[in-house]
Amino acid sequence: MTSLSRAIGTMQMPPKWALGYQQCRWSYETADRVLEVATTFREKKIPCDVVWMDIDYMEDFKCFTFKKEAFPDPKGMLDELNGKGFKGIWMLDPGIKAEEGYGAYDSGCEEDVWVLSANGKPYVGECWPGSVVFPDFLNKKTRKWWANLVKDFADVGVDGIWNDMNEPAVFKTVTKTMPETNIHRGDEEIGGTQSHAHYHNVYGMFQARSTYEGMLLACKNKRPFVLTRAAFIGAHRYAATWTGDNLSNWEHLSMSIPMAINLGLSGQSFCGPDIGGFGGDSTPKLFSRWIGLGAMFPFARGHSEQGTIDHEPWSFGPEVEELSRLALNRRYRLLPHLYTLFYKAHTTGVPVMTPVFFSDPTNAELREIDDSFLLGSILVKTWSSPKKRDSNAAEPLSKGVWQLFHFDDDHPELPVLFLRGGSIVPTGPVVQHVGETKPTDTVTLLIALDDKGKASGELYEDDGDGFAYQNGDYLITHYEAEKVSNTNANNGEVLIRVASTEGYRERPKRTLKVRVLVGENVQVEGECIDGGELRIQLPTTEDLSKLIMLNRGNLGSNLEKKQSLLDKVFNEHPTIKGMGAVLMPEDLEKGAVFVKVVPWIGGRIMSMVHKPSGYEWMEGRLEYGGYQEFSGTELKSSGWNEEYKVVKRHLAQMEGHEVVGLEGDVGGGLVLAREVLLPHNSLKTIKISSSIVARSVGAGSGGFSRLVCLRIHPTFKIVHPMNSFIIFIAIDGKEHELKPSMAFGEFSIKGSNRPNGKWTLLDFETGLGVVNRFDVNEVERCHVNWGPGSVTLELWSKERPVSKDTPLSISHEYDLIDTHN
Repeated sequence: MTSLSRAIGTMQMPPKWALGYQQCRWSYETADRVLEVATTFREKKIPCDVVWMDIDYMEDFKCFTFKKEAFPDPKGMLDELNGKGFKGIWMLDPGIKAEEGYGAYDSGCEEDVWVLSANGKPYVGECWPGSVVFPDFLNKKTRKWWANLVKDFADVGVDGIWNDMNEPAVFKTVTKTMPETNIHRGDEEIGGTQSHAHYHNVYGMFQARSTYEGMLLACKNKRPFVLTRAAFIGAHRYAATWTGDNLSNWEHLSMSIPMAINLGLSGQSFCGPDIGGFGGDSTPKLFSRWIGLGAMFPFARGHSEQGTIDHEPWSFGPEVEELSRLALNRRYRLLPHLYTLFYKAHTTGVPVMTPVFFSDPTNAELREIDDSFLLGSILVKTWSSPKKRDSNAAEPLSKGVWQLFHFDDDHPELPVLFLRGGSIVPTGPVVQHVGETKPTDTVTLLIALDDKGKASGELYEDDGDGFAYQNGDYLITHYEAEKVSNTNANNGEVLIRVASTEGYRERPKRTLKVRVLVGENVQVEGECIDGGELRIQLPTTEDLSKLIMLNRGNLGSNLEKKQSLLDKVFNEHPTIKGMGAVLMPEDLEKGAVFVKVVPWIGGRIMSMVHKPSGYEWMEGRLEYGGYQEFSGTELKSSGWNEEYKVVKRHLAQMEGHEVVGLEGDVGGGLVLAREVLLPHNSLKTIKISSSIVARSVGAGSGGFSRLVCLRIHPTFKIVHPMNSFIIFIAIDGKEHELKPSMAFGEFSIKGSNRPNGKWTLLDFETGLGVVNRFDVNEVERCHVNWGPGSVTLELWSKERPVSKDTPLSISHEYDLIDTHN
C-alpha cells in the first residue's frame, strides 16, 4: 500500500468533523425539516455531525440555486445548524440546465466550457433539470470556472459539497451516459483533445478536483470536504466516495464490507455504504445490524430515497433508537483512534479499514474472510446476515493474542471488538458532535499486551481543521507499556509511559486513563496526568480466573435478556415486503449457472449468473427488475409483487438437478404458479414453466376467470449496449438482427414475424449471450424494450379467461452461452 501511494498519492487529511456520523435523505425538502431532524438528534442525544441536502433544495434542479419557498434563507438555516453543532453538505451535479438567463449556463457559454458533440457544438443531454450541458472538467479553464462558482456558492456557509451523477449520468440513453464520440478539450499534459471514450472514466474525478479547488478558494484555512459518486484511482486526493445506491436488504449489507475494503486497497480510504440501505424500506432488525456495522466504517452516513419510510435512528422504535445510540457512542469514543488512522492513511497510504488477513498475511484462510475487518489493531467481527451471534462470537479470527473489549455497550446486535496483543489504542469521551471535543478531554488508552508482555501505540492530534499541521503544528504521542516485576504484586505490574513524541504542538494538561485488557472482558485500570508514568498491578492467576468466570455468567445473562427483548420487537414488526425482510432467497446452482429467486417479492429471479465469466445477466433493483411475471397485459399487473410460497424444493445432490416451485395468489381465485429448474442433463440451462391456474373461480362466472394474460418480463443487463444485438429467425423464415439506438425503443413482434421458438441476446464484444427457447404455440407475441443499459425480451400468451381445466401456460428456457469458448 505504501508503494502504491508513491504512485497515486495519498488522501488529504479530512476535517475531523467529517469522521462523525452523517444523516442524509432524498430529500429533506425544506429548511424547517432539516432543522427538525437536527434538533431531534440533539434532543435524543444521538451523536451526529452533518445533515445533507439532496437535489430538491435547488430551484428546478438548477445547480447553485436554492428553492425560494423551501429554503428562503439558506445562510440563516446553516447558521442555525452550525449553532447546534452540525455541518451542512449540499449536492452539485455536473449537468447544467441549458436555459438562457440562468447564471451558470450563461457564464459557461461565455467561457466556452461545455463538452462538445462530434459536430463541434455543445452536447445537450437530459438529466434532472431537463435539457442540460456538461462542463468539460478535463480542461483547466473549465475547472477554474467551476471552482469560482463553487466559491461563490460556499459563501452562504456551505460546509461541504456532494458531487452526484458525475459518471456523467444522462437520462433517456441506452448507455446511461453521453456518446463516446463527444469531444473533450483536455489539457495537453493529460492527453489533449480526445473523445469521451478516452476520458469517460476520469470525468467524475476531475469534477471532484475542481470542486475541491473551489472549496479551497472559498476558505483557504479550512480543509475541503467533497463526496463523489464517480471516481478513478487517484480521486482520493480530492474526495471521499460512497458505495452507491444500495438496497435495504441483507445481501447489500453483506456486500458493503468487501466493497469498502476493496476501495481502501485501491487507495480510497474514506468510504462507506448508505447505512440502512438507500432503496426500499428497512426493518428494525436490518437497521439495527447496519447501524452497528456502519458506525465502524471510515465514512458513516445514513441515507434513504424518496418514497421510503424514514430511516433516522429513532424511526424504528425506542429499542432500535437505544441500540443506534450505543453504536454511535462507540464510534465517537473511538474518534481519537480513527483520526490517528486517517493520519496514517494520509502519510503512508495504508487504508483506515483493512482486510483481516493484514493481521497475518501468511495465513491463506484469512483471505476468505469478507464479513469482518480491521481498524488498525482493532478487529471488528460482524454478522452481516439475519443470523444471531453464534457460539464462536468471542473467538478471534486470527491467531495470536486478541483481547475482547467493549465500552459497557456489549449487545447481541453490535459487532464484537478485539484488540490485538501488543497494541495501544487511544479513545475519548462520548460527545454529541466533534465540535464538543477539547484538547483537555481525558484520553483513555486500551492496552493489550503481547506474549512478551509489551505493547505500543500512537495518538495523533492537531486542530481538527486547517493546514497548520503541514508545518509541524501537531502532536504524535508514542505510548508504550511493559509488564515488569514488583515484589508487592504476585503477578507483576504494567508500566505505561510516553516513549517519544513528534511535532511541536504542546501536550494539553489532561488526565490519562488506562484500561489494561487481561482476558475475556476483564481489565485492570489506573490513571495519571498525561505524559507521566503509570503503574498498574496485575491480578493473580487465581483472581483472574474468578473474574473471568463471573464475567461469563453476567455477560451471558445480560446478552440473553437483550436478545429476547429485541426478538420480540423484531417479530412484532410487520414485514415490509421486499426490503429488509429476514426471509432468505432461494439459490439454485449447477454447472455454469447460478440463479437467485426471491419468493417474497413476486417470486422474482434477481440474479442469473454465468459462472465461468462471472457475468450477471439480471438488471434491476430488488423492488423492481430482474425476471418478473404479470397476469395481465399491463406493466406491474397482479403477480409482479405478491408474496409467493415455496411449494417445491429439490437439491442437486439428491436428484441430479436443482428445482424450486413457487405459487402466488393473484386474486379472483387465480394462482400464478412457476417452476424454476436447472436440469440434470445440462450445465448451462435454466428451464422455467409458468401457468395462471384457476383454483377457486366462482360458479357464478361459469367457472371462468377474468381476462388474463401471462406476460414473461425478464430485464437483462447489457454492458456494451451498442454492440449487443437480438438475433432470430422468424416464423416466416426471415433472419432478423435487432440493434439499439441512442434512444429508448419499445415494440412488439407479432404473427409470422415472431421468432420461430428461439431468439438470442448476444454481446458481440464479450461473446456472452442468452438463448431463449420457447413453444411458439404458447406465445402470441414477443415484446422488446431497450432501456439504459438493459433490454427486456418478453413473451406474452394469449389474453383470455382461464378455468380449472384451461390454464394459461408458457414453458421456456435460457441457455447462458460464451461464443468465445
